[in-house]
Amino acid sequence: MASYKLSLPCTRAEAEALEGDVAAFLDVDPSPVLVTRERAEDSSEWIVEAYFEEEPSAHAADAIRALIPSAADAEAEIEQLGDEDWVTASQSGLDPFTVGRFYVRLSGEAPPDDPSLIDLRIDASRAFGTGHHPTTFGCLSALDDLRSSGSRFSRVADIGTGTGLLAFAAAHLWPRARIVASDIDPVAVELAAEFAELNGIATGRATGDMTLLTAPGADHPLIRRRAPYDLVIANILAGPLIALAPDLAAIQAEGGTLVLAGLMSDQAERVAAAYRRQGYRLAERRERENWPTLVLKKRRRHGFRRKARGAREAPTGTGEW
Repeated sequence: MASYKLSLPCTRAEAEALEGDVAAFLDVDPSPVLVTRERAEDSSEWIVEAYFEEEPSAHAADAIRALIPSAADAEAEIEQLGDEDWVTASQSGLDPFTVGRFYVRLSGEAPPDDPSLIDLRIDASRAFGTGHHPTTFGCLSALDDLRSSGSRFSRVADIGTGTGLLAFAAAHLWPRARIVASDIDPVAVELAAEFAELNGIATGRATGDMTLLTAPGADHPLIRRRAPYDLVIANILAGPLIALAPDLAAIQAEGGTLVLAGLMSDQAERVAAAYRRQGYRLAERRERENWPTLVLKKRRRHGFRRKARGAREAPTGTGEW
């Protein structure tokens, strides 16, 4: 069956923004696969390529153009690809990469030569990323460092899981943990289930299974019922992260770890401030290509203390952090 590629110019910043938020980028069915790349090595010019199963409509072209302010007046180039595998074509040039103990590759690539590496397989499919974005790299690095430092987690929540890659990584690092992974987009959850099978991760609600859910943020009865979580991961975008701060804090165990990504450098302080107001402290900030990953710790409340004789009564209703 013939497939089509729609191309539009963009800036690097626009390309990075699309990579970080492709899960719900337009109302087109079936959704295309998006790939962003430099036009040439060491070039400042970038391009968005959208791969379609059928010839894209004017509505589809306009919907993609609306995401790229610099291409407002650009004419979309549409190319018929013939009978080649359009998903494979969209993935060309995406090389495997290693971060910490993880080896991330597309399913058609060879497994790692080093048997000590954790092999994570993923595919680009229906507008979702492959794990190559700096935010995913930063989260994988943070999770790997947490494990190396001796952190142990028994309850994990991956909010906005997308392909499920970060939840799979957590399952390998803490195999006894109960893990729940949610996304607002039901297509993402469907794909995460497919990728879980590809990676040998059992899904369901039985002990030892990873539970996949469709939910806006943490708003799901099962997510609340399994709380509190000692590790919460959210690789979304700055705006939703700020809006979700009270909800994520509500499901997080005191002393727990929160890994946040999807924000850009100039948004990091606003995101961190939103979580400080919920009782978190910033433990670490790491950055890759202007995309920071924040590791925060939820402060423990002071427990009951017997008053010293003669001490004054503390004001009520003002918990101390």
